[in-house]
Amino acid sequence: MKILFIEDEPVLLEEMETYFKALDFICEQAATFCIAEQKLRDYIYDIVVLDITLPDGTGIDLIKGIRNGNAETGILILSARDSLQDKLTGLNLGADDYLTKPFYLEELSARINALYRRKALKGVERISFDRFTIEPLSKSFFFKDKEITLTRTEYDMLTYFVVNKYRILSKASIAEHLWGDHVDQSDNFDTVYVHMKNLRKKLSNASGKDYIKTVYGMGYKFTL
Repeated sequence: MKILFIEDEPVLLEEMETYFKALDFICEQAATFCIAEQKLRDYIYDIVVLDITLPDGTGIDLIKGIRNGNAETGILILSARDSLQDKLTGLNLGADDYLTKPFYLEELSARINALYRRKALKGVERISFDRFTIEPLSKSFFFKDKEITLTRTEYDMLTYFVVNKYRILSKASIAEHLWGDHVDQSDNFDTVYVHMKNLRKKLSNASGKDYIKTVYGMGYKFTL
């Protein structure tokens, strides 16, 4: 996944780039409206994370250009102003999500991964790996021609892993993806483990393989 971070706070910009590079994302940065505009003309990004307030312009004015250049690019707005009008303006112009400062990088990661998953699966009729097939429109899952019954949470977890295969996903990012703002209401991260265990068992029973690997101290990784 290729991300452009548009942010005029040097410390936050470096923190975001360092964090996501460690997760194997391709990251670029722009600290001004002018630099951001040039990069958006020259390159295509999977996700653009943009601050509303820039020293030489407003991030809001970049949204239309992003949409004209590539309708499939995910756009997430950052702003220190918790203003309903800013949020509505950005979303109405084509932004996909909105995050108010200050925020945790884990939360930003969960939002970005969820946004990328929605974009990646948009209009896709089926996703295949090994002899498994996911059909997003019907939310069905098959091994060869036999359907495997998954709960809603197991299905969401599986698609999240498949879209982010070979990336390490922390329990926090998985929980945030599955339950969003209600993550604090879950019984800590043990709930993630329970769903993970059930999903692993169903995959293993069908194919004899364990696709979800535990990366100790970090999280989980889906491998083929």
